[in-house]
Amino acid sequence: MATRKVYSEIKGMKLKEVPGYFKPMLSMGYLKKSVQRGLDNYHAKYIETDSIEPLYHVCFGGMIFSYLVALPNERRHLEHKQHAEQHGHH
Repeated sequence: MATRKVYSEIKGMKLKEVPGYFKPMLSMGYLKKSVQRGLDNYHAKYIETDSIEPLYHVCFGGMIFSYLVALPNERRHLEHKQHAEQHGHH
């Protein structure tokens, strides 16, 4: 995992050296390269193999996204319902 790699690289550093390690990773060029590498890996793993998993990713991602978009509205309704029950309104 990436977290283990980062941990193994920084565990021998002094605290003053750690920001210097992370600073280049926060540049726009590094972020663009990382996103492109991730997209290339995804393409190689799922698209080129004719896998059905990208369809699942879109379906489940859409469901999660719609849930998160509707969540604030649903919470307002629930709070209103609880408030009404506490004060004896129907």
